[in-house]
Amino acid sequence: MEIVKNVLAAVGLFIIGAVSINAFQDAPTDENFEKKTLNDYNVYAIQVPDYLEFSGERVPLNDPDVYERMDKELLVNTYWQSNGLLMFKRAKKYFPIIEPILEKYGVPNDFKYLAVIESGLTNARSPAGASGFWQIMKATGRENGLEVNSNVDERYHLEKATKVACKYLLKSKERLGSWTLAAAAYNAGNAGVSKRLKAQKVNTYYDLLLGQETGRYVFRIIALKEILSNPEKYGFNFRDKDLYKAIPSQKILVDSSVTDFSKFAKDLGINYKILKIHNPWLREKKLDNASGKQYYIDIPEKGYYDINP
Repeated sequence: MEIVKNVLAAVGLFIIGAVSINAFQDAPTDENFEKKTLNDYNVYAIQVPDYLEFSGERVPLNDPDVYERMDKELLVNTYWQSNGLLMFKRAKKYFPIIEPILEKYGVPNDFKYLAVIESGLTNARSPAGASGFWQIMKATGRENGLEVNSNVDERYHLEKATKVACKYLLKSKERLGSWTLAAAAYNAGNAGVSKRLKAQKVNTYYDLLLGQETGRYVFRIIALKEILSNPEKYGFNFRDKDLYKAIPSQKILVDSSVTDFSKFAKDLGINYKILKIHNPWLREKKLDNASGKQYYIDIPEKGYYDINP
């Protein structure tokens, strides 16, 4: 929910900064300064595709308001180049984990892009306390079977959190009638979207007048889908080796307490940092586990890290 806020300001500062630096350095000596600056940095309008859809539901681009809002999100996300490249890099690593879970639950594959706009495919934490790739609140996590406390927080467990997101989206789809509205409800809540549909006497997301964040929400998802599906079209150039790769790992069953994860990691041939990178849901240097619950801890296969003895 946080990753694209203030983007217009960031893009504006980037463009102004590029022009201002050139002006400061070249203006005293370059008679063709204006022409040189224009040639050095070009910004192009984005051509909005004639057809866009989300989860099989067509975007009504013939509506001028819808067209402008879609154009805005394509512009903002295309010209936020550094963030865009990071999304391509992370998607290569994490989409293969998310996609089969969506398929298993019958949730359209397009919802992987919801995780992109929610967290930038990172274990982010919002000021309101929403956490993980899917930005799940404590109460929602607990209601859906996640363990959430100071010792273990499974909102940071990508597989388990993705399953919770799927359950929420399926309930939203059943209640609201479309995947587009289900996506909006992930941001504004089922009750909030239902209330606005009833008050405004409409039945689609694109006909609703919403607050700024939810009003942009689905358009942002679709924009990221379009850009990440067509990198060269939007000016992103990279090789496969530039993208982040998932590191093969094995799962270790732990059904007792662990008093010191630093020692635990060393005994497995890794270190504490690597243990936490692969298991961000372990929130402390120990595991209480007084009940003897079974946990599966990911341990990377040998040879992927240089471990100092």
